[in-house]
Amino acid sequence: MDIVKQAVGIDVSQKELVVCLGRMDSDFTPELYAHKVFNNTEHGFKTLLLWVKKHTLESVKLRFVMEATGVYHESFAYFLDEKGYELSVVLPNKISNYIRSFNLKSKNDKSDSRAIAMFGLKRKLDSWNRPKPIYREMKQLTRERDQVLHERTMVKNQLHAEKVEAHPNKRSIERLNERIKLLNSQEKEIKTEISDLIKTDNLILEIVGIICTIPGIGLVTAAIILAETNGFELIKNKRQLVSYAGLDVRERQSGTSINGKARITKRGNKHLRKALYFPAWTAIRHDERFKLTFSRHVSKHGIKMKAGVVIQRKLLELVFALYKTRKPYDKEYLNEYEEGMENKVAVV
Repeated sequence: MDIVKQAVGIDVSQKELVVCLGRMDSDFTPELYAHKVFNNTEHGFKTLLLWVKKHTLESVKLRFVMEATGVYHESFAYFLDEKGYELSVVLPNKISNYIRSFNLKSKNDKSDSRAIAMFGLKRKLDSWNRPKPIYREMKQLTRERDQVLHERTMVKNQLHAEKVEAHPNKRSIERLNERIKLLNSQEKEIKTEISDLIKTDNLILEIVGIICTIPGIGLVTAAIILAETNGFELIKNKRQLVSYAGLDVRERQSGTSINGKARITKRGNKHLRKALYFPAWTAIRHDERFKLTFSRHVSKHGIKMKAGVVIQRKLLELVFALYKTRKPYDKEYLNEYEEGMENKVAVV
């Protein structure tokens, strides 16, 4: 059998790497022929490579393929990169859509690894590049800040509950206030570190400055978007970006018997969705273009939260557009463009 392509499909979890080996012959017929589970540790990585070498041909190109699963895939990705192996890290929604095409009755880690290996055999994939250290550090800081804000909200709720009790405990209230002061201090410190980090790279400083010209988008939001997308490393177009953030719409409609409500999938990066929530409402209040878009969608269905999601999606798309063009937000230009399009439609 003349083998022309080999792929290693890896389903990554916190503790395990579920691996499937695949190969394709000269007739372009794919075959999945080996499967094993390894620990998601450095020792597991070394054992995995020994097993892969034993079951593959050194003379044929070999590509490792895995999903971008939070942070759990990163250690193995760095390990493979240091060893010089070809690696592709694919957006989860791409793999999910591919798996659905098989119409499988059951879904588990083994079936996912088989699908990833098949995906690697049948598709031409881009090689993974290490994220810039600044994006990695930016992600660590922005996520730490998010945890601090979450904890502060919990403490404030506890403080409120304590104050409205019939017999509040004075020392408990004092301790809760002290914790809130500490969390406020930490949040301020992290924000300063994010700002200082951005200033160390002139290109990123310029990009952040451009992104911050969008109504509602501030330094921290811009940092979150760049960090969570690794500077849009895996993103090729706006549709892919919206899907990566889980802001794409899923419809359930078939004939006259099924007519479900359209909802966003939420099968994407929750940090992006969360980061865009408040900027969307700020943009609606302070920018006439977003306000009109919001009003138009509310008039269709009467649901403000649903219209707010539309603005979140438009903000994310706009950030991507400005990142690509390196041009600041120009409200007048957009208004002129939209008026021109409306006049064109009217003439037609």
